[in-house]
Amino acid sequence: MSETPSKDAAPLLALVGNPNTGKTTLFNRLTGANARVGNYPGITVERTVGRMALGDGRHADLVDVPGTYSLAARSVEEQIAIDALIGRHGVPAPDLAIIIADASNLERNLYFALQVLELGRPAVIALNMIDAAAAAGVRIDVERLSATLGVPVVPVIATQPRTLDDLRAAVNEALASRPRATEWVWTPSPGLKADLEAIDEALDGAVPAGADPQLRQAVGLWALMSIDADDELTDAPADLRLRVLDRLQRASEAGRDIDGEAIAARYAWIDRHAADWITREEVPESWTEKVDRVLLNPVAGFAVFIGLMFLLFQALFAWSDPFITLIEDGFGWLAGWTTATLPEGLFTDFLVGALIGGVGNVLVFLPQILLLFLFIAIMEDSGYMARAAFLMDRIMNRIGLHGRAFVPMLSAYACAVPAIMATRTMERRRDRFLTMMVLPLTTCSARLPVYTLIIGAVIPASYVAGVFNVQSLTMVALYFFGIVMALLAAAVLGRTVLKGPRVPLLLELPPYRLPDPRSVTRLVLSRGRVFVSEAGTVILVCTAILWGLLTFPQTTPEIDALSAERTRIELEQGPGAPSIERLESQITSEQLRQSYAGRMGRAIEPVIEPLGYDWKIGVAIIGAFAAREVFVGTLGVVYSVGEVDEDNPGLRAAIREEKTALGKPRYTPLMGLSLLVFFALACQCMSTLAAVKRETRSYRWPLLMFVYMTALAWVAAFVVYQGGRLLGFA
Repeated sequence: MSETPSKDAAPLLALVGNPNTGKTTLFNRLTGANARVGNYPGITVERTVGRMALGDGRHADLVDVPGTYSLAARSVEEQIAIDALIGRHGVPAPDLAIIIADASNLERNLYFALQVLELGRPAVIALNMIDAAAAAGVRIDVERLSATLGVPVVPVIATQPRTLDDLRAAVNEALASRPRATEWVWTPSPGLKADLEAIDEALDGAVPAGADPQLRQAVGLWALMSIDADDELTDAPADLRLRVLDRLQRASEAGRDIDGEAIAARYAWIDRHAADWITREEVPESWTEKVDRVLLNPVAGFAVFIGLMFLLFQALFAWSDPFITLIEDGFGWLAGWTTATLPEGLFTDFLVGALIGGVGNVLVFLPQILLLFLFIAIMEDSGYMARAAFLMDRIMNRIGLHGRAFVPMLSAYACAVPAIMATRTMERRRDRFLTMMVLPLTTCSARLPVYTLIIGAVIPASYVAGVFNVQSLTMVALYFFGIVMALLAAAVLGRTVLKGPRVPLLLELPPYRLPDPRSVTRLVLSRGRVFVSEAGTVILVCTAILWGLLTFPQTTPEIDALSAERTRIELEQGPGAPSIERLESQITSEQLRQSYAGRMGRAIEPVIEPLGYDWKIGVAIIGAFAAREVFVGTLGVVYSVGEVDEDNPGLRAAIREEKTALGKPRYTPLMGLSLLVFFALACQCMSTLAAVKRETRSYRWPLLMFVYMTALAWVAAFVVYQGGRLLGFA
């Protein structure tokens, strides 16, 4: 446990509580804009610390601990909460815990409050939304509740600053008196007492040195409720883990449920005493209940959900486009100005192609990321997110996904990077990782330039039944193909690599309320900052590496011969000779062929040849790793048609005219379909891998994603191409 700070040191306070209790709003009101955001040691969960005024010019550091329903560490957030309260893994123990509880749902919130008090930490309970409780006919005897729990209880309304003065005064007084529950209010059963005694000796590695017996007993119960044979925790001491598993096995053989015993004992105590503090009056049906009759209806609610998701989809595609275009145009202008201003040479090429291009590759994702998290923050803060998860869980659970996976999967149609970041709304690590692993299979907007080019170049513009355009049907089929493969991959991975017990979706449906602008703004800006500072760094480095692979070596005998021919023509016919431009394109194409990326393309040709591809497509596939849409521009360089886009008729013509060594068309409809299937499934996106690395804090998961998606893409493209040839469609 951390040492008690000196008088001059700012006290450390921890703000803890259930989700949807107004915790973030209270934090913002208590700290104002004076907050700093960082990560907890070794993990990606954000740690927000702000300065809270105590009065008389004194301040305290207030930590906003992730919201959780319990301290049984079955998720990262629960693990963080227990670490933040007892002081472990580089997280200092707080001098005081401020426990926020929803006054309109006090019994449910008291379960978590009891767990915190069992740790023996000095605490103050902030009874939030006392106005909403009164409107619902709930009356709470605050003094009797405080006397029963042994800690101060202060009614507050987080959105009204004047109600927070009493809380500040209570915190100030509590820092001097350090009020704490002196003993557990509920009594463990004889069996549970025996379990706690059996693991007591193994707690030394899990409890801070010098901890009092109450904290030791609480951590023992935490271990019994948090560790199981398939748990995701990796930091529990080996001896403690073995002893806990032994007690769990003994309890199972005796027909006991240790979790159930502790949970039932706490709720039994709450139920016995609730009438001492709470009285309820009959009130008219609330507007939340009226709205829920529509939004939770299987038909009407789903229709509203589809409409809201369409709005989100439209925002990610259409509303972000002007900002994306502005960023692209801005960096395009900067690149052009740099090229025109600085002398030609390797430094200018690096500055333009690697640095300016790399930063542009990072910032171009920001509009979609900010818009996505704006929608998520509004849905979370308003109370709708819980309703949407409830509606979708029935569908998602059948394939092993969590109900909250619907938002990331939908937003992945725009871009997988913000979608991966959106998985943070899921509590369990297994659910987050499983969702991340399948998100890139959905058809993101970066695939559209590739689809448009290949479909326009090699898929016949004919009609089915005289009505349906084959090219349009191909595009639609690719979208359906992506989502079907994502669902199949989730079903397979959820039963193999990420196998784990299905946990039912337990939701508390909070009352509807207006989102707090400060909370929404802080969430959106913090997500944008995290992306730029962490995932963006990886993207920038990868862009620079790819630039080097496409640029070097600068000279080879073949390139020198073409350059000499260009010089000769310039001397004989002048710089404006018609053949100069053709030679420039040939030199550029030869430089690409002789580059390290070109050599890699030729090296992988034996692997991709069974799919119908040659080294030129191999180079484009390697270049597309920077971003899928780069495939189009790389092909333009390979075929010496200059800067192109997917609608460039010159590139389409070059693709149609490309011949094999036998004089047959290289790009047939069958080969084009094979290439479309490959890009639908392959993980050709370093930005996505960088985001997965950032969220998982491991190279294992992005490597697994790259390997399984590439293998899946190769097999599927092989089946399409070789199967089509066997059927006579070559």
